[in-house]
Amino acid sequence: MKIIFLLICIILCSACSRRSDWVQFRGEGGRGVSTAVISPPLGIRWKINLQIIGETGDETIRFLNPPVIMGNIVYFGSEDGNFYALDLESGYMRWVFKSGAEINSIPYADRDKVYFGSRDGRLRALSRQDGQELWSFQTQSQINSQVERYKDYIIFCSDADAIYFLSPEGVEQFRIINPGWYNYTFLIADDVMYWATGPSVELIGPFDISRREFLWFLPLHEIDAIWYSFPAVEGDVLYFGTADIRGGMELGFYALNRHTGNLLWNQHRMGVWNIWDEYISWEHFFRGLDILDFMAPTVWRNLVIFTGGDTVARAFDAKTGVIRWERTFDTAISSSPTIAGGRVYFGLLGDDTTAPRLICLSAKDGNLLWQMETEGALLSAPVIAGKRIVFSTDKSVFYVLEQLF
Repeated sequence: MKIIFLLICIILCSACSRRSDWVQFRGEGGRGVSTAVISPPLGIRWKINLQIIGETGDETIRFLNPPVIMGNIVYFGSEDGNFYALDLESGYMRWVFKSGAEINSIPYADRDKVYFGSRDGRLRALSRQDGQELWSFQTQSQINSQVERYKDYIIFCSDADAIYFLSPEGVEQFRIINPGWYNYTFLIADDVMYWATGPSVELIGPFDISRREFLWFLPLHEIDAIWYSFPAVEGDVLYFGTADIRGGMELGFYALNRHTGNLLWNQHRMGVWNIWDEYISWEHFFRGLDILDFMAPTVWRNLVIFTGGDTVARAFDAKTGVIRWERTFDTAISSSPTIAGGRVYFGLLGDDTTAPRLICLSAKDGNLLWQMETEGALLSAPVIAGKRIVFSTDKSVFYVLEQLF
């Protein structure tokens, strides 16, 4: 009995440890969903201001990138050229790596290393323990994408250059040409990359990594937009959003059969603003183009939930595309959603009269459950680490919240 009890404890502790890790962009499977159950009210465990004055003395660092978390260490890069490792419990700075170039990629962490790219076109692998550079790989353009480890490949995209597949030791295995896409993100499910770039800028599609061939191409002439969001996969269905400016912000929401590319449903909405001003929609749209998870959907049970395009959070029936709930706010939504315990977390941008906020809605019906004012707006979806929520703002303030009760 003692042996059985000990094994149960080991299994439970191991499960708790896994739930605290968030080692890749949009979490496990790229779904933006945590298995943790975290319930507001939430309190601030710690926060720090990492704002740094630029070389000219009047330029401030605009934002910090979405973090990844492994083994109670938070890893993220910044426009100041630094890559940080902070203790999740205390906020203590474990180490800082100075890359010498702006960092607008989202890192990946494995057992020994953390990987990130920067705008000097270099992909780096650092020791998680002390931040020492283990190797680097030079590309021909800026790296503004997430970094993923999939099986024996380290995968990332360089702007209008290529999608690279490296070994864990930093040796190129193969590449896919990227003829003109920027700020490129991708999802990998069952050996297939959604999306990979085709031989021309008019072609993107699912790419079978093991067979090294495209399965089909997205009909961009029919789904015409400037922005195609990071997607989500649930079962046989692929979900993604689009955004464009056509007399205001036009938003598209799509569900495709991920094996064939057949359209299952789509919905279109003109962006909703409480005070119509064409300049506001343009400003919000172009701000979104710098955010790698702009409009990324989250799938929860029978709903697919979108936030970040305008002032409205929307939940569609995942099978039919019928709208199930909408909630409109007094200011633009600033981030994509993350779900934990049936609750949806995202940020509001704020304006001259309204402070930025972290919002918590019921995933089931969209009811407002809780909100908290923040110093600056969340630009990317918050990260869930066990009973904690981790995010940064456009004022370079880094937050770790925890459940109070």
